[in-house]
Amino acid sequence: MSDLALGQEMHDLCRDLFPICRSLTGEGFRQSLRMLQARFEPLAMHEVPSGTPAFDWTVPLEWNPRAAWIETPDGRRICDFATHNLHLLGYSEAVDAELSLEDLQPHLHSLPEQPDAIPYVTSYYSRRWGFCMRHREREALQPGRYRVHVDATLAPGVLNYGDALIPGDSPQEVLISTYLCHPSMANNELSGPVVSLYLARWLAALPRRRYSYRLVIVPETIGAIVYLSRHLAKLRERVVAGYVVTCVGDERAHSFLPSRRGGTLADRAALHVLGHLAPGFASYSFLDRGSDERQYCSPGADLPVASMMRTKYGCYPEYHTSLDDLQLVTPAGLAGGFEALQRAIECIEMDEVLQARQPCEPQLGKRGLYPTLSTKESGRQVQAMMDLLAYCDGSESLLQVADRIGQPLWTLRPTIEALKQHGLLDVVAGDLWR
Repeated sequence: MSDLALGQEMHDLCRDLFPICRSLTGEGFRQSLRMLQARFEPLAMHEVPSGTPAFDWTVPLEWNPRAAWIETPDGRRICDFATHNLHLLGYSEAVDAELSLEDLQPHLHSLPEQPDAIPYVTSYYSRRWGFCMRHREREALQPGRYRVHVDATLAPGVLNYGDALIPGDSPQEVLISTYLCHPSMANNELSGPVVSLYLARWLAALPRRRYSYRLVIVPETIGAIVYLSRHLAKLRERVVAGYVVTCVGDERAHSFLPSRRGGTLADRAALHVLGHLAPGFASYSFLDRGSDERQYCSPGADLPVASMMRTKYGCYPEYHTSLDDLQLVTPAGLAGGFEALQRAIECIEMDEVLQARQPCEPQLGKRGLYPTLSTKESGRQVQAMMDLLAYCDGSESLLQVADRIGQPLWTLRPTIEALKQHGLLDVVAGDLWR
C-alpha cells in the first residue's frame, strides 16, 4: 500500500471514530475499542471494576452521558451535547435545574484567548457539573433564567483497556502504548490509537519478527497505572524498548521526548530515525513529559519507553479544544507519524553487534559485491559498505555504527545481509541497550 493510500485509510478510521464521546470509562471507550478490534482481531478487551486499587490510585466510577444542553431565557438550546460532545464537562454529574445567569457562570468554561474554540475540560475525581462553550457565545449571554439539563450516570461499573501480543522469535518485547479516552479531538486523541493499530497490523503481517510486540490501548494515566499494577513484573522482565504513541497526525513537525534517563534502545532508535527523516525535529526533555511515559518511566517501573510525535501535546494552539479536528490531522500527517515509528521499529529489529571477519579490506569483486559499472550511486553504495565493515569490530551495535557513518540503518539492510551471506560479517550479540 502506498503512503498516500495508507494515510487516507487511517484518516478514514479517524473520521469514523471522531463523533464518539470517549472518557476514562464508559460505553464510548468500549464502542471505540470494538471498532479497533474489528480491524485487528488479536486485540482483546479487558475490564477492571470500579473501586479496584492500582498502586496509589483507585479505578473510578463509570461515566455514561446521554444528553446535555442549556436552554436560554428566549427558549434557544445552546451547549448541546448532541451538536458537539466537548460542550459537556467530562465526568459531569446529572443535573436538571433552572438558575440565573449569575449562578450559571461558575459552571461555564471558555477560552478568552481562543474565542471560537470549545475547550476540553474534565472533572474526573471531583463531582460537579458544567458546560464548555465558545467564549464569543458566552459573552453574548443575556441576564435571565436558564434551564440546565445533564442526563448522565456516574455509578459503579468498569474501566476497560485493550491489549494484544504479537509473538516473535524472542520473548523479549517492544511495547507500543496509546490511549483512547478523549472525546472528539483528532491529533491529541485519535491519531495515537489509529497509527498504533496500523503498526500492529504491519508487524503481524511480517513473515518473521525478532522481538515480540505488545500493543496496549488504555485510558490515559489511570489506565496505564492499572495496566502496570497488573503486569509490571512481566513488563520489567521482558520489555527492551517501547513508545507512547500520541499526537502523530499533523503535518507541522516531528518531535521526540526521551525516557526518564535517556540512552535506551528506544531513545537511540528514535533519535537515529528522526535525524534522517526530520533533521529539524523538536527535541524535548523528560521534564516536558505529559502522557503515559510518566507512568512507564516512573521509579519502580522504569521501563525503557520514549515518545515519537508529530507536534507535541500542549505545543499547538488547537490542543485540548474543538479546533483539534480532522483538518488539523491529515492523511499525509498520519502517514508521516506511522513512517517514523515504523522505521524506529525496523532499527530495533536490526540492531545487533557484528564483527568483520577479514583483516584489511575484503576483496569485494570476487564475491560479486563490487559493481561492474562505476557511477556516482554505485560509488556511494561501495563507500557505505566499506564504512560499515570499517566499524563493525564487535564493540558497537549497528545503530551506533550507522550513526558513525551517517547512514539510515534501514537502508543498510540489503548490504548487511549480503555481507553476512558472504561470510564477511558475524553476529556477536544482540542489542547493547538493555
